[in-house]
Amino acid sequence: MNAAKRAEIFARLKAANPAPTTELAYTSPFQLLIAVILSAQATDVSVNKATKKLFADAPTPAAVAALGEERLADYIRTIGLYRTKAKNVIATCNILLAQHGGEVPRTREALEALPGVGRKTANVVLNTAFGEPTIAVDTHIFRVANRTGLAPGKTPLAVELKLLKSVPEAYRHDAHHWLILHGRYVCTARRPQCERCLIVDLCEFKGKALAQSPDPTP
Repeated sequence: MNAAKRAEIFARLKAANPAPTTELAYTSPFQLLIAVILSAQATDVSVNKATKKLFADAPTPAAVAALGEERLADYIRTIGLYRTKAKNVIATCNILLAQHGGEVPRTREALEALPGVGRKTANVVLNTAFGEPTIAVDTHIFRVANRTGLAPGKTPLAVELKLLKSVPEAYRHDAHHWLILHGRYVCTARRPQCERCLIVDLCEFKGKALAQSPDPTP
């Protein structure tokens, strides 16, 4: 895909959604960090349901740490892998208190040193909480980047690096949000909604003509 196509894709995505953001509910960098840790292999909707009460009762690292694993698990038991996540969240809170004055660190290295935090989670926090032009490649973005030809790659890291290199600077900060929302609601895994896609004429997906046809299944 050439640079002109890429620029036009993001121009259209911006026109349709000028101020995109995460669908996770949070009121501080700490709450965003915890919500993203909890969102691994879970939907944002399920995480928001659990964290609504959790953050009301325990909005800070000290308050969450004071809950302990078992009490925290009671808040998040509707989320997949909740016991492992409870362990990671408590450990993360203790590190934030002991090493960072209760604040979320603003470097990738320090974020990735926290239990339950990998590159994708660190990118979300750096981008959404601190305004850095990072791109967190999840399953939706990986699919969209490869399917459209925007930034094909065999691994999430390869896609991330290609996007960072090829997305025009003016769009880089919000690219993560536009692409994840596009993958979640339009360029879906089982049947992409090409008939209502605003970048369909720019997309290089070879199956888009078939996808635009009426669904033959009842």
